[in-house]
Amino acid sequence: MAKTQQQRIVLGLKVRQFRQERGWNFEELGKRTGISVSYLNEIEKGKKYPQPKNLQKLADVLGISPEFLASPELTKQYAPIGDLLQSNFLNELPLDLFGIEVQQVVEIIARAPDRVNAFISALLEIARNYSLRDENFFFAALRAYQELHMNYFDDIEQAADAFVRLHRLPQEGGVSAEFLAELLVTEFNYTIDNKGLDAYPEMASMRTVFNPAKRHLLLNGRLNERQRAFQLAKELGFNVLQLKERPLASTMLRIHSFEEVLNNYKAAYFAVALIVNRHAFVQDLRAFFQQPKWNADFLLRLMAKYQASPEVLFQRFNVLSLDFDLHKVFFLRFIHNLEQDKFDIDKELHLNRRHQPHASGLDEHYCRRWLSVTMLRELQTYQDQTGDHSHPRAGVQRALFLDSQEEYLCISVAKPGYPTVGRNVSVTLGILLDDQARQVIRFWDDAAIPRVTVNVTCERCSLTDCTDRAVPATTLERRASRRRMSEVLKQLTG
Repeated sequence: MAKTQQQRIVLGLKVRQFRQERGWNFEELGKRTGISVSYLNEIEKGKKYPQPKNLQKLADVLGISPEFLASPELTKQYAPIGDLLQSNFLNELPLDLFGIEVQQVVEIIARAPDRVNAFISALLEIARNYSLRDENFFFAALRAYQELHMNYFDDIEQAADAFVRLHRLPQEGGVSAEFLAELLVTEFNYTIDNKGLDAYPEMASMRTVFNPAKRHLLLNGRLNERQRAFQLAKELGFNVLQLKERPLASTMLRIHSFEEVLNNYKAAYFAVALIVNRHAFVQDLRAFFQQPKWNADFLLRLMAKYQASPEVLFQRFNVLSLDFDLHKVFFLRFIHNLEQDKFDIDKELHLNRRHQPHASGLDEHYCRRWLSVTMLRELQTYQDQTGDHSHPRAGVQRALFLDSQEEYLCISVAKPGYPTVGRNVSVTLGILLDDQARQVIRFWDDAAIPRVTVNVTCERCSLTDCTDRAVPATTLERRASRRRMSEVLKQLTG
């Protein structure tokens, strides 16, 4: 009977431990057992499982019973690794996406089991303290995967291009929800109910639900044309890319596997590629960057041309690396809870490296000078004054980060969080103003663009004259207090 990966790994750990306890290398163990060095190496790495005859030889030479050698039981030294394997934690991580095998991780742990297991235990304890669940790890792994590939996937681009050509979708914008719905019905045997969720008040913030048995797609009747088109294009993505393991609702209330998270992203990527044609958008983006002055209307017109939400349009900025040689960029999406007046980052992506503006899991107050927050404040004021909750606003800023002294050109669009009531959303693209960015973006030094010194959170900011500060610099003050205490301690003990 074929052995499982866990059985191979456990046996390999035992052989490794007892060989090392006797001070033998592979050559010595090979001489004593008559098993080749290369095969012993494969056994210890958990890649091979010995036949009964060789299992008996190993047990005899190592001085243990063949029953113990073949059992799932590990010695005290390696017991934490066994617990880790049985918890299925390693198997849940999408290691294969990064070219890593479970055996390699176990081998690293086995080199210094006490220290590495203490480290893993600490990570798991931190995860528990911050209420991190499997999906937190899954989404973090997805972001890492996107960043590793500069958020550009040529196989999905080609699949989308082929679909556009086959069905003659418009490439200059204006892919209608009606046309996409017709393709789902005729090509993939869907039935679509445009108001299928309206009878369920609990689903007011949900955009779609898919019933796979009936191939029935239920939509929220409050979706606008752009939102409906994106959801329909995403359904096409699941089918064209043949993504079987998928969420059945637009909002993932419960995540069953990383494959589900990854496939959801791939379908969304395909949808963006259908709605905002890459080849046409690159030409439009060149024209935008060649504007002598910042032109907010140009950006808003692009959204109107492609009938795209800010999230969809900014996702299409993934062409920056390939077509404009701009690699040091970040994307943030902020949610402004109007009732609580609270700002949170719910999506972020950092290309080439981790940039200064990033999410914080410490429940601190993000810098109120960030363009993302400023635009949301302006939108809130505009809505309060006019009662208009339908129009987006675009803005720009040159943000100089106080600690790193790096400057970013930030472009942001803020919009109502429709159909969810009581919140607004801003999407921001940040481009590090290096030599390449200054060459590509003609309007970067427009005198009308606000230049602002910013930081990450108020709690960690040393600016003393900031009138936008939400709370005092408590974290910074605690650090200064500890430094002063350390200086006095040196004097007392020196």
